[in-house]
Amino acid sequence: MERVVITGIGVVNAIGNTKEEYWDALAIGKNGIGPLTYFDASEHRTQIAGEVKNFQAEQYMDRRAASRLPLFIQYALAAAVMAHEDAGLELEKVDPYRAGVQMGSGIGGIGVLEDNAKTLAEKGVKRVSPFLVPYMIINMAAGQISIHFSLKGPNSTSVTACASANHSIGDSFRIIQRGEADVMFTGGTESAITPLAFAGFCSMRAMSARNHEPERASRPFTKDRDGFVMGDGSGVLILESLSHAKKRGAHIYAEIIGYGMTSDAHDMVSPPENGEGATKAMEFALRDAGLPLDDIDYINAHGTSTPVGDVAETNAIKTLFGEHAYKIPVSSTKSMIGHLLGAAGAVELIACLGAMEKGYLPPTINYDMPDEDCDLDYVPNESRDAKIEVALSNAFGFGGHNTSIAIRKFSG
Repeated sequence: MERVVITGIGVVNAIGNTKEEYWDALAIGKNGIGPLTYFDASEHRTQIAGEVKNFQAEQYMDRRAASRLPLFIQYALAAAVMAHEDAGLELEKVDPYRAGVQMGSGIGGIGVLEDNAKTLAEKGVKRVSPFLVPYMIINMAAGQISIHFSLKGPNSTSVTACASANHSIGDSFRIIQRGEADVMFTGGTESAITPLAFAGFCSMRAMSARNHEPERASRPFTKDRDGFVMGDGSGVLILESLSHAKKRGAHIYAEIIGYGMTSDAHDMVSPPENGEGATKAMEFALRDAGLPLDDIDYINAHGTSTPVGDVAETNAIKTLFGEHAYKIPVSSTKSMIGHLLGAAGAVELIACLGAMEKGYLPPTINYDMPDEDCDLDYVPNESRDAKIEVALSNAFGFGGHNTSIAIRKFSG
């Protein structure tokens, strides 16, 4: 099978609209959570979010696309353009049927649906936009990336809630491993900070209501955590077969060496407290990589800041690694950027790549009240210098979807 490497990175989120901004912000524990400004949330239980700031779509696409495309597609296109430039790919030299796209999103164009439902109710059927369907459907982010770059190979979309991006990256890894493509644009995108999506999560009481101090609301693994904080943005990675990357002299960030996925088969939204499905996803990723447990230098946790989820993931790590679990740094970058739902896995794998490239462990900020049920090394509050050779990135989603991706720093 082909070996698969990462050669390009693009990212948009609450603390950085470029790879460099994002990695530098992670290193200093920058907080991107603040009062919600996209709409009037005064009647919502939660009024805070990790909003994207200072995003200028015209830098990455023509003015018409920037004015018409929904944000989840804009973010994806911007991240793809950045990843393409970062990889130094000359696509005119690549067989277009050997280059593809696999993206993930949990909700896609829900804002488009909301706006047109309101138009239908207030102005009638004839005023509904002809772009409703193509701008709403989740696969259109992958479709627009393929159109923009004339990529004619494998093209698909994973919709597995908060595991969507990891599934897309893992599936792209398999596509290249099997020899079905040389290059894949992959990751996730989300723009779900909308009145309806917020209302739904508020009704579930899944999000933090710490509106009086938004910068402290996303508090993974702390005793007084009260829910996740939603974030927006996108992460796109360029994956290539090692032979293709080496032939063109590409810079290689890391090699993907393992991918594991399972289902809890337990509940629509809650994981089992023992984290069994998450344990197995990590176990399968390490088995796929052919690695012993003590080779793992860092785990980027799903770590959403929910009471049940953080305990389940902690238990999963302890079940798999035993006493060695206490020697592995585990952090949640969601403490800084919020939870990007279907894009989470991509931006968090990019965090792992930054940690490898720059030699630091991203912190879990707001960690000021330890929980006896969450007793691992969560890299509290400040980054830490470290040499990371192998990392795991976890992403779990509603419906019981569990994914884990193992990467190794490339050394030839």
